[in-house]
Amino acid sequence: MIDLKQHPIIKQYIIWNRFGDLLGMDFEVESKGHVLYKMTVTNNHLATPFAAHGGSVAALIDAALGVACLTEVCEDLKVVSTVNLTISYLIPALKDDVLLADAQVIKSGKRILFVEGKITNQKGELVATASATMNAYPVSKISEKVF
Repeated sequence: MIDLKQHPIIKQYIIWNRFGDLLGMDFEVESKGHVLYKMTVTNNHLATPFAAHGGSVAALIDAALGVACLTEVCEDLKVVSTVNLTISYLIPALKDDVLLADAQVIKSGKRILFVEGKITNQKGELVATASATMNAYPVSKISEKVF
C-alpha cells in the first residue's frame, strides 16, 4: 500500500491548509480512512485563562474527520468538504494538553462519506466526540495545479 500522506492531493492539502499551521496541527495516516491528528493547546487556543476555545477543538476534529475522508477518495482524484459536523464536548481541553483526534470513515459512497472521531488528551481522557458527513468532488473543481 502506498503511503497516503505522500499522495499528491494530500501533499497539496498540507501546503494549502494554512489554518492547520496556525493552530499547530499535524497528522499521520494510519490506514486508508483512518487518521490521527495532534494539537497541543497553547495560549493561542484559549478562551479563558486555562481552557481552550471550543472552536479550536472543533477545528481539530473537523480536520481529522476531513483528512480521514480525503484518504478514502484521493486515489480517485477527489477532495472533500464538510457538509455536517456534530460535536459533543465532554471535558475542557486545558492549556498544555496534547490533544489526539482519532478519525475513522464508517461508510464511503461515490459522493457522500460518513465519518466518526474522538479527541483524547495526554491522560487518555475523552475530551470530545464527533461525527460528520462529507462531500467528495473532483479536485479539478478547486485547482488544476495538483499534478
